[in-house]
Amino acid sequence: MLAAKDERHAMTATLWFNIAHYAIRPWPWIIVALSSMLVFPTLADIKTALPHVSDSLIGNDLAYPAMLTLLPAGLIGLLVAALLSAYVSTMSTHLNWGCSYLVHDFYQRFLNPDATEKRMVWLSRVMTAVLMAVSGAGMFLLTTAGEAFQLLLSIGAGTGLLYLLRWFWWRINAWSEIAAMASSFVIAVTLFVARKEGVLELSSHVALVLSVALTTVVWVAVTFLTPPADGATLRRFYSVVRPAGPGWRKVVGDAPDVGPRDSLSLAVLGWVLGCTFVYAALFGAGNLLYGEGAQAAVCIAAAVASGVGLMIVVPKIWGASAAAESRETPAGH
Repeated sequence: MLAAKDERHAMTATLWFNIAHYAIRPWPWIIVALSSMLVFPTLADIKTALPHVSDSLIGNDLAYPAMLTLLPAGLIGLLVAALLSAYVSTMSTHLNWGCSYLVHDFYQRFLNPDATEKRMVWLSRVMTAVLMAVSGAGMFLLTTAGEAFQLLLSIGAGTGLLYLLRWFWWRINAWSEIAAMASSFVIAVTLFVARKEGVLELSSHVALVLSVALTTVVWVAVTFLTPPADGATLRRFYSVVRPAGPGWRKVVGDAPDVGPRDSLSLAVLGWVLGCTFVYAALFGAGNLLYGEGAQAAVCIAAAVASGVGLMIVVPKIWGASAAAESRETPAGH
């Protein structure tokens, strides 16, 4: 989105990403998973395909690696290279991302604003090693891919509400985000270890809800205990982003020359239509593969209807954005 030419291109790219990521890309994985149920119907069959894997690790999540044993030498080599590339690129991205948060967004901004570039680079190298060591040590807490997924889901879900509300509520500041990220990580890991060690008897979905609730309490408390961003920054943000809803009334009151921009009703309608389109297309394709004609027809009809709705709503959102930009651009420019 940040690399797009304008808001229209950014919105189009985001819509296409969600369609490709959720409605199209999962199906090669799902087809492989369905095939694995026929090729390896029991865990004993998976054990036969992976004889060198410990019995304690044999589970349903190893069906995909077991399917890889059926590939010929050339294709499995290509797939291993692709998996390693994806793994290394993701790992390096998160290491760089983590260093950026810790060194640039936290250390330089709050602890040492006058830090030199040399010191920042040195500290980034140190933090890269620290993050790598911590993440490596954390792997000893995990025994299956399913556990890793549940832990990552809990860590990410705790910050989800903040990442949404920060666009619609002027009071959220940098400390809110720092508190949300830190508390979400600590709470999710603590609950994960407590459940794994038998200290807490909680199902995964209850632990997820509890992690979100506790993280929300922490960042909301920090929000009210810390000062908001300065008025000039808030007004500049509002004039550029044009957030809808009542959450910015105080800022609008402080800057009467910057009126409300986006339509909350159009945004919500576009969101509902977009979600309906993506998931109806996903489940429609699935029902077709399963031979469920009636359910497939309903899903496809919902996808078509929501797609038509998007074709009507999205240009109206673009029109509102263009009108707002034209009001901000001086005549003759």
